[in-house]
Amino acid sequence: MSLSTYPSFGLATPPAGQALSPAEAIAALKAGDLCGRSFLAYGNGRSYGDSCQAHSGTVVDMRGMSRILSFDPETGLLEAEAGVLLSDIIACAAPHGFFPAVVPGTQSVTLGGAIANDIHGKNHHRRGSFGRHVESLRLLRSDGRIRQCSTSSESRLFAATIGGMGLTGLILSATIRLMPVPSLDVAETVARFRDLGEYFDLAEAADEANEYAVAWIDQLATGRKAGRGLLMTGNHAQHGARSARDSRTLLSVPFRLPVSVLNRAFLSVFNAAYHWKKGRGAGLRQTSYQSFFFPLDGVGNWNRLYGPRGLFQHQSVIPFGPAREAIPEMLAAAREARQGSFLTVLKRFGDVGSPALLSFPRPGYTLTLDFPNGGAPTLALLAELDRITIAAGGAVNPYKDARMGPATFAASFPDWHELESMRDPAFLSAFWARTALRLPAPDQALAAE
Repeated sequence: MSLSTYPSFGLATPPAGQALSPAEAIAALKAGDLCGRSFLAYGNGRSYGDSCQAHSGTVVDMRGMSRILSFDPETGLLEAEAGVLLSDIIACAAPHGFFPAVVPGTQSVTLGGAIANDIHGKNHHRRGSFGRHVESLRLLRSDGRIRQCSTSSESRLFAATIGGMGLTGLILSATIRLMPVPSLDVAETVARFRDLGEYFDLAEAADEANEYAVAWIDQLATGRKAGRGLLMTGNHAQHGARSARDSRTLLSVPFRLPVSVLNRAFLSVFNAAYHWKKGRGAGLRQTSYQSFFFPLDGVGNWNRLYGPRGLFQHQSVIPFGPAREAIPEMLAAAREARQGSFLTVLKRFGDVGSPALLSFPRPGYTLTLDFPNGGAPTLALLAELDRITIAAGGAVNPYKDARMGPATFAASFPDWHELESMRDPAFLSAFWARTALRLPAPDQALAAE
């Protein structure tokens, strides 16, 4: 299989070195025929960093297991193989008035990937993360056994697998509970805010009144315009479409560009135009679910716009108290470093817990920035964003990361060793190898004190 088939979406890390089909991997795991190899499930390659990469091992292309096994239109319970896409789940359930309780910014992620990363969406304040809606899953371990995992059976392994970044074994299938909706369409309201102070004043009330809420920030605005943006809220429309639209892209970037077109000059113009055009439609309007949830899915391979070295995405979560100081500090650091973020998103996480052993969302504000990979200056900025995040008591998202150090990971997830204790010894990612496995074990750390 071609190496170019198995990159990460950020395109800043090497692609996987070897790949197996699900049938080949299942046969090897059941027979114990590992030949010293390590494995890692590969979904649809939408992780930005190396959590979906196994540089010294073998990835398992789970897109070969993409069947919906059952769906109950009365209860919204759906069982599917791990390689099925969220777009297929939406298409199956929509005519019956159901929709995934949590969706990320693309519908082109697999069910297994959504579970392994415990993804979140624009409604964490109401629905929590994806793992909260997983009823059960089937997991193949390297001892050859398939475990049926839920909160009542193999509960510790269940908790480790949700948000476990594929390290506990091969997820074969899962049963999830969808939520009833009156239609797929979204009644969206767009409101301008002058600065981050005004956004923070609006955010909690926006969450209380709406199913979905997200803010876009003009990251490059300076002076009196610094921190300006748009707050977009939404609820499923009472009257609207109940069938999924064609998810095929109308436009596509055919190849990786020799240089990044998303430079500072372009982004300054783009941000100003987006703020004007989107903000001009301030008020209530009805829009399609694809436009509201998945706007970038309309452009295929848009990550190629970042040029030959790809992009880095940085997502942090900052507790409520320090957020009013830390988030403006992070945006200022990016401006001072003269690094432009194409899409800068700010959301408010609620206190809805996850069953996951390790889960990124926690109460506070989450800021997402993405930057063309400019080498050392970009890496220096990302390290500074890490520093601000950790100093504020926050965390950096591991499944969006391609370069954080072990200390940043440990500060973000102090219980990381619990996942390590549940990790299948035959499963390893490039991310885990460069972070957790470079940290001392808890007993070693205590002995050194």
